[in-house]
Amino acid sequence: MSEAKDPEEFYKKLKAQLHDTEMWPTIYLYKFIVPTSEVKIEKIQTIFDNMGAVIKTTQSRNGKYTSVSVNVRMKNPDAVIAKYKEVGIKIEGVISL
Repeated sequence: MSEAKDPEEFYKKLKAQLHDTEMWPTIYLYKFIVPTSEVKIEKIQTIFDNMGAVIKTTQSRNGKYTSVSVNVRMKNPDAVIAKYKEVGIKIEGVISL
């Protein structure tokens, strides 16, 4: 079995899960891990700017990585997935959880 995962298949499954488990609009929690860099953290903050997002950052013990948690009201599963894709395109080395 291949370890590589098809991103579109992942997003399709995520959309179905979000549709089935949440009442929309809802507050959604995004979690990202980025190599510690003010520029990368600021890019995430900019992506969620003017949305009323509450953003919390926590640096790893050795300082190499930073966890970024974003609580924000999203209108539907498509909007959630669009933000995941935007972060993935604009920020090199990001891991979406």
